[in-house]
Amino acid sequence: MRAITISSPGEPEVLQVTDEPTPDIASDEVLVRVHAAGVNRADLLQRRGFYDPPPGATEIPGLEVSGTIEKLGADVTGWSVGDRVAALLSGGGYAEYVPVPAGQLLPVPADFDLTEAAALPEVLSTVWSNIVGRGQVKAGEWLLVHGGGSGIGTAAIQIARHLDVKIVVTVGSEKKADFCRDLGADAVINYREEDFVERVHEICTHDDGSTGADVILDIIGAKYLERNIKALGSDGRLVIIGMQGGTKTEINLGWLMQPRKSVSATTLRARPKDQKIAIVAEVADRLWPAVVSGDIRPIIHEAMPLADVVRAHQMLEDGANIGKVLLIVDEEGA
Repeated sequence: MRAITISSPGEPEVLQVTDEPTPDIASDEVLVRVHAAGVNRADLLQRRGFYDPPPGATEIPGLEVSGTIEKLGADVTGWSVGDRVAALLSGGGYAEYVPVPAGQLLPVPADFDLTEAAALPEVLSTVWSNIVGRGQVKAGEWLLVHGGGSGIGTAAIQIARHLDVKIVVTVGSEKKADFCRDLGADAVINYREEDFVERVHEICTHDDGSTGADVILDIIGAKYLERNIKALGSDGRLVIIGMQGGTKTEINLGWLMQPRKSVSATTLRARPKDQKIAIVAEVADRLWPAVVSGDIRPIIHEAMPLADVVRAHQMLEDGANIGKVLLIVDEEGA
């Protein structure tokens, strides 16, 4: 099968199309013939050598796909060969075939665009598991999300609206700001022109007169840690899911203790399989009906052929995208 492999850690040019063996499947897995694959910042980190796959996972990058079931494992029930699916992966999405635990599949209706479906599994699972699972966000609370124009950000805006959560996002351009407002963000902060800490306390007000975000979903890491903590209100929860701004910094614990603020960090890819299956089940129950109805929709910046993977990675590194970048693997199917 055709697949994208990493010749050595480095710039996007280290990505190359190679011929790889079609993978076998375990008894609880299905083999998916990939139609399209989502490109995520985790893939960029893996390409640079900073984000190794979990033990036992393939070195082929790619954390979400859409496609059709080619083969069923011996213990799989409830699915059939030919079913249209979207899937959350531990890796392997940049390839013509990928094995997937059956519990990490989502059904794609016949009238839903199969290409667009590839933009959903990773972002929906990431946002849901972190703002609801970790952050315990509730209707009426204020959620701050950094990178409002990203795949994560555009999904978070829609999920917040679906949950009746008020959301403010940060962006780096007025084009992205306008897009996020149109998508449903309650407020937008241009971090290049405004201090997001000050603006959050102006925007996120509460009935008791206090200010600050109730939950923050952060992709930056160390660079923003102090400022994120200051942007939280009392009993606020910071959830860190990215390290674009580094991994090491120092904080004053007093900023957390008196106002009862908390900080947690997690990655989806490294979670045990049973946790991923549980998350996908929650997404299927709580979010997927809204996807099918059109209330939550995939935001696609561009879909390009698998062979254009270098350009896809460069696009994300440049921050040029609004929403998801996709790779079309099955170009005939497209």
